[in-house]
Amino acid sequence: MREVNLAGVDLNLLPALEALLKRRNVSEAARDVGLSQPAMSRALARLRDVLGDPLLVRTAGGYALSSRAQTLHAQLATALDQVKAVFRDPGFDPARTERTVRIVGLDTHTILMGPVVMARLAKEAPGIDVRFEGYSANIVERMSTGQLDLVFAQATTPLPPGARSEFLVKDRLALVLRAGHPLAKRKWTIEDYGRVSHVGISIFGDAGSELDAQLAPAGVKRRVALVTPHFMAALATVAGTDMATTVGRSFATRFAGPFGLILKEPPLPRTDLDLTVVWSEVRSADPVLAWMRKVIGEVARETMAAEPVRVSRARERD
Repeated sequence: MREVNLAGVDLNLLPALEALLKRRNVSEAARDVGLSQPAMSRALARLRDVLGDPLLVRTAGGYALSSRAQTLHAQLATALDQVKAVFRDPGFDPARTERTVRIVGLDTHTILMGPVVMARLAKEAPGIDVRFEGYSANIVERMSTGQLDLVFAQATTPLPPGARSEFLVKDRLALVLRAGHPLAKRKWTIEDYGRVSHVGISIFGDAGSELDAQLAPAGVKRRVALVTPHFMAALATVAGTDMATTVGRSFATRFAGPFGLILKEPPLPRTDLDLTVVWSEVRSADPVLAWMRKVIGEVARETMAAEPVRVSRARERD
C-alpha cells in the first residue's frame, strides 16, 4: 500500500466528500456545505480522480455508493470527528483534570499556602498534584523549557526575557525577637541592628542581602551568626537565643504565639514585600495554570496578607 502525501491532497475536499457520501445527491450535498451545484460537481470529479474510484454510481433510482465509497463512508465520520477535535477548544474542567503542577517557592509559601491550596484542590480538582521545589541557579532555563510551571518572587525581582508575573499580596518585613530578649522593651533604631547577632536567610547560598544593603548607608554592619535557607529554622533559632531575624510579617505572625516571639517594626527605609507569581510565556495559554494562579492568588490573600503591626506587651522605651 503506497503512502499518501497529504501535502499533495486538497483537504478542503473532505467536507464535500462527507456530504456526497451522506446525501448521494450532488444538489443536496452542495446545499450542505454551501457550494453551488456546479462547484460540487467539480469537487466530485476531483475526488474521483484523486481516489481512482467513481464513488457515486448512477442507477435507475438515482445514485448508489460504490464499494469503495461504502468503506469510506464508515471511516470518514470517525476521521473527521478526530480532525475537528484537533481544532476544537477542549475547555477546562478542574474536576476532570489530571496534572502535576511544579512550583518553586520557600518554606514560607509551602507552610502558609500549601495546606489551604491542597484543601481547595481536594474539593475542586482532585486530579491535580503539586510539587514544591527549591530555588536553583538554573531556574530561568527550567522555566523557559517548561520544566517548571510557576515561581514565587518578590515584585522587585528582575524578570528574565519571556517571563510574566502577577501580583498576589502585600506583606512587609518584621523584626523578630524572643519575648524575653534584652532589647525587647526598647524601640529599635537602625544602629541596634549592629548590637545583636542575627539569623540570615540565604535562598541561593550567596552572601548578598537586601537588608544589609539598607543598613550600609547608615554605616551599620550586623553580625550574621547563622545563615539558613529555611525561615522556620530562623524563627526556631530566635526563639531559643538572643539573636534576631527580619522576615515577612505574615509568616512571623503565624508562629509568634507557638514560639514565644514578639514582632517589632524594623527601623529600615523599606519594609514592603510584594509577593508575585511568575511563569514563562510558553505557559501563558495553559488553562490549568491560569486556574491555579487564580486559586493561589485567593489563598495568598487569605493566608499571607500582612497583619497590623503588633507591639509586644512589654512597653517600648526610646
